[in-house]
Amino acid sequence: MSFTTMLKSLLLAGTITATAANAWGEEAAKPVEGGTLIYLEQQPHTNLYPPAGGFYPNGGVLNQITDKLTYQNPKTLEIEPWIAESWAINENATEYTFKLRRGVTFSDGSPLDANAVARNFDTFGLGNKELKQPVSEVINNYDRSEVIDPLTVKFYFKKPSPGFLQGTSVIGSGLVSLKTLALPFDRLGDATKIVGSGPFVVDSETLGKELSLKVRPDYGWGPAKLQHQGRAYLDGIKYIITGEDSVRIGALLSGQADFIRQVQAYDEEQVESQGYKIYAAPTRGVNNSVVFRPDNPLVSDIRVRQALLHGTNSAEIISTLFSANYPQAKSIIASTAQGYVDLSPKLAYDGDKAAKLLDEAGWKPAANGVREKDGQPLVLTAYESPPQPQNKATLQLVAEQWAKLGVTLNVLAGDAGSKTVDDLDPAKTPVSPAMVGRADPDVIKSQYYPKNRDVLRQKGGPSDKVKSFVDDKLNGLLEQLSSEPDRAKRLAIAGDVQNYVIDQAYAIPIFEEPQAFAGAPYVNGVAFEAVGRPSFYGTWIAAH
Repeated sequence: MSFTTMLKSLLLAGTITATAANAWGEEAAKPVEGGTLIYLEQQPHTNLYPPAGGFYPNGGVLNQITDKLTYQNPKTLEIEPWIAESWAINENATEYTFKLRRGVTFSDGSPLDANAVARNFDTFGLGNKELKQPVSEVINNYDRSEVIDPLTVKFYFKKPSPGFLQGTSVIGSGLVSLKTLALPFDRLGDATKIVGSGPFVVDSETLGKELSLKVRPDYGWGPAKLQHQGRAYLDGIKYIITGEDSVRIGALLSGQADFIRQVQAYDEEQVESQGYKIYAAPTRGVNNSVVFRPDNPLVSDIRVRQALLHGTNSAEIISTLFSANYPQAKSIIASTAQGYVDLSPKLAYDGDKAAKLLDEAGWKPAANGVREKDGQPLVLTAYESPPQPQNKATLQLVAEQWAKLGVTLNVLAGDAGSKTVDDLDPAKTPVSPAMVGRADPDVIKSQYYPKNRDVLRQKGGPSDKVKSFVDDKLNGLLEQLSSEPDRAKRLAIAGDVQNYVIDQAYAIPIFEEPQAFAGAPYVNGVAFEAVGRPSFYGTWIAAH
């Protein structure tokens, strides 16, 4: 079924909330119940095992159907009560005890009690090899759980785990029923199998095309400090997968959709000029960057990496492709991130310095303009990352800038069938785009540590193609970062890591990445968790 046909069928069914011919009425004085929000998503969700929620289409679903043990206030970044009414942490952050709210249930009627919470975090913290459920990247040094009583659960850690409290508030820690936890990983791409306790439940799904959520009428346990309590205002949410940017924008502005994700910077003016709202929620984590895989001999020399860092003009990229919603990066993490250090002087664009460094590294311009060393041209490859805004255009502009230095960067399609395998092989993919959002310093470990995302492709990580590269100093710093209970010391370590990554030129930070959405003027109360996933719990549709 084409997108247009699908929209026509929805109109006939009465689920579209507005048409272009409607005159928008005055915004209601107070929230009203009812209506189905039509939400156009750029990409289909993949797997809804909660620790896989870092992929934004996954998180955009999980945030509506699961609750978290705690709530991170997106403005103050303070951790507040949610399913847990209160908690206690021992002095060295190796023991956490949570007291739970009474009467919370999953949508299948089973209790969300201490046993369920323990089972969730045992799975997230240890993984389940039999079911192929991986360990969550937000949980470090996990040992075990203990059910003290039906509403009290305690967690033990092998070493200090200062990021765990914040880790209980993230998308990747959404609580699901025991029935869901019992399913193998490869069955959790089916949203109808995900049973949470959230304000919405899955009604139906056409895999890869459409997902319908309906309100849970008896919901009554939202984050304790939110003004809105009780059931969600909306009756439902309909997700329609719409890959083309122009089609999403056109559907929104013509009244065929109410809310859309992934609005490109060049469309912002068109949207706002017609009275629609742009939401650019910050992700507060590791910035949108280009990273290197030093196991590849072409980029193993620090002078080559430093040359490409100083040969990248981030300001030009932002002014050419983006808007004020995309601040220029001044470190590997966002200026809104905890532990941020301004490293602007180390990131300065300097073409002459870049050329000199390449000369020193033995890469000399050949007749065709491409630098060579021992007869080998300096030709690098990167795959675009479709979830990241205008990533193909960004990499192509980086390629233009590097070409001025005599370095070729080939940008390959992000949907190529060989991408997943090639990206694990530094010999084939020495350069890669990368970013990750999380409002806690542990996000840096998530990005660079071999047992987590391992963007540098170190020995000991998931790639079996890496022969030698390992950075014990970096890994030691990351282990310290995730295990230091003293807040001031932990933030100082975060600063040390930022400096070290830039000094080694492992990454070229480009911009602080928001999640960009647009909504119709009659859509009210859209909120975002601390790293930019939408929450429609308090969303309501005004008369129009």
